Amino acid sequence: MSSKKLVKTCLTVATDIPISNKMEDPTVIDTEKPIKLTFNEAIDIKTVSKGIKLFKIKSNGEEVDEDIIITFEENSADTIYINKSSQSISSGEEYKLSISTQLSSLSSASLKKEFISYFAADYSFNLSKEGISDLNNNRSLIIVISDLHLGANDSYAEINQNRSALVDFVKQVWFSPHVKELVIAGDLIDEWFIPMHVNTFNGKKQRDFVKAVAANNKSVINAFNDIITDGNIKVTYVPGNHDLLIDSGDIQSILPGISEARDVKGLGAYVPQDFPELIIEHRHRYNFFCAPDFSNRPITNTDSILPPGYFFTRMATTSVIEGRPENQVTLPELNKNELSAEQLGYFLYWNVWKSLIMEFPVNEGLEKKVLNTDIDGLNDFYAINDFLPYQNPENGYIDVYLHKGIIESWDERQDNNLVPIKIPLEEAILKAALSSHLDDQSRIQFFENPESDKRIVIFGHSHEARVIITSSEKKGKQIYVNSGT
Repeated sequence: MSSKKLVKTCLTVATDIPISNKMEDPTVIDTEKPIKLTFNEAIDIKTVSKGIKLFKIKSNGEEVDEDIIITFEENSADTIYINKSSQSISSGEEYKLSISTQLSSLSSASLKKEFISYFAADYSFNLSKEGISDLNNNRSLIIVISDLHLGANDSYAEINQNRSALVDFVKQVWFSPHVKELVIAGDLIDEWFIPMHVNTFNGKKQRDFVKAVAANNKSVINAFNDIITDGNIKVTYVPGNHDLLIDSGDIQSILPGISEARDVKGLGAYVPQDFPELIIEHRHRYNFFCAPDFSNRPITNTDSILPPGYFFTRMATTSVIEGRPENQVTLPELNKNELSAEQLGYFLYWNVWKSLIMEFPVNEGLEKKVLNTDIDGLNDFYAINDFLPYQNPENGYIDVYLHKGIIESWDERQDNNLVPIKIPLEEAILKAALSSHLDDQSRIQFFENPESDKRIVIFGHSHEARVIITSSEKKGKQIYVNSGT
């Protein structure tokens, strides 16, 4: 008689929620429905209490065992529900679901190894007048928006298609019973996205321009002013790069009573008074092309701060208005020299400009002086060649007219702009256009900076909304958010 070796069956489990095995990157689940666990065999009810555990994850990473209510599906012992209508699962909290090898089936089968999944219970978020039941009628929400880009002329302003939706949103914020603060994290007023031939201020002053923007976006400004006047919600403005020249007087002239978070000229960061772990800023502080720059001061003889990104945006706006015409220019070639580290910097700077000019061609070419400035101490008409590096054919030296010295002064510029952890020059130039590089500054400048106590960082600027969750032994869970636009 032949004998057959008995093979013990392993228990397997499937869930109806997304699975993540990383505490720093939990999935987000609906709090309305129970969690469904489906096994390949009928479960021994006596092993459930020891085999299935739910832990709340505290901000420092500590796991706290939670009481849970577990029910079996009627007439099916292989399906279990964790009922989330109990107090064991709270909206906004992170949890760890653990199914250990102590859970067994009626045939004594168990899991090959512990099953672990991390999830966060989502808020049933809304801005309705009824509010969010979990918040118990408390005003505790901080709403962050950015990159509204209100313009003075609808023939080229970026807000056109979204103005009415923005007004509706701001009104929802106003009527919500749970909103405590509304933060506008930069680029409220757009002083950059303007075609090259246009005189930004139309021969007048910046204050006149700001009031023209307000008049062109009256419904938006009125909606903000309704909230400010009402007084139940604190409204705070933080400067962005497209409005880095807009001063407090300008802002107060159209939004009287709004709070402002400023540090050095053209920059600001906001830390809510009762939330010191959170910091909100536009993020252009860490961008080579968009952070305030003083290299044009020998030309303007003023405290000018417009960075090279301003000139790129004027060029790109013209390209967009002209329908991105076919490129008709031949760019002069520059050769890398071995004269100095600064010369390498100018060579890299030229390469970035080269790619931008090829991507956003304009009918005006390189040499026509069509860029109408009359802003920040710049009063002339400029050509693209004026901000494009050039090379001396005799000695190979690379130079530039506008922003002359921008390479040599990068470290000093970062000091002036209160950058905590300096960004190396080559990295700053070559990665300036990458959203991921600017996202990384949340980690470099705050989470990994031993001098920083910030655990939540909110940026704007990139127009790419995202949430990145990490953790560290010292600070526990860390959250980076980009508000998008």
